[in-house]
Amino acid sequence: MFTPTSPQLPRSRGTSLHRQMFLVLRERIITGTYAAGSMIPREEDLCTEFGVSRITARRALADLEALGLVQRRQGLGTFVPTDLPVARQAATLGFVDALHKAASETKVQVLSVNLETPPTAIAIQLELEPSDRAVHALRLRKSGDTPLMVSEAWIPERYSKSITAASLKKRALYEILMSHGVDFGRVIQEVTAVAADPTFAQWLDTEIGMPLLRTTRLVYDSKRTPVQHLTITVSPERSRLVTDMSADSINTLRTGQVIHDVQHEAPKTSKERVSGTGTRRG
Repeated sequence: MFTPTSPQLPRSRGTSLHRQMFLVLRERIITGTYAAGSMIPREEDLCTEFGVSRITARRALADLEALGLVQRRQGLGTFVPTDLPVARQAATLGFVDALHKAASETKVQVLSVNLETPPTAIAIQLELEPSDRAVHALRLRKSGDTPLMVSEAWIPERYSKSITAASLKKRALYEILMSHGVDFGRVIQEVTAVAADPTFAQWLDTEIGMPLLRTTRLVYDSKRTPVQHLTITVSPERSRLVTDMSADSINTLRTGQVIHDVQHEAPKTSKERVSGTGTRRG
């Protein structure tokens, strides 16, 4: 059996040790590192690998068992089920169809709807003047009692009469915009990871400091006018982002681009390379 090597779990404020261990083991099961029907390492081996106590390992395994990701057999060990409940379906829906699917399969809780001055960066992306206001809508979507995602939308004020807490309980935001004649065109999307602050930890029923997946979308209409700035935050324990691209899109930015936000030193001049320093001698 393949035995991954990993550093011991960090002892710091935030995510508990058993939750960190749960996330690592869950990922190994989902990705097939621990194959369906196979036995995962014994408790004592897991304790050695992760540098944790027996109690911590048992709590992590109990959480996995509660999700149906492992089966514990008395006297034999812990096994990955042959029929895993986790489905990895490919994306097959268009933008609007995907929005409809998310709206129809979940129930919404409107957290707040206000007319506010958006942050400068968002105002610029929406092509608003500094004094312009926008509708700020916060919503939480659930499947049954399980929280799935928090969405934060900024929409230009011209749509404010139709976007209220009452209307968002009845219709999805995209449906309200379409009723205004909005024909969706370009969508620019950015994906980042963030740590759960106390508010998001409460909304998504997770621990403070847990990693969350955040998708930010700037949505344009067919006339290339921005109509929505949308941020969706989910827990990777329950959600993932899937992209479906055609062959003619593979060599374009539609496949996505990794951008590194780091500072680079300016190249040294020939004199600086000779002297071995970039500072001026006094």
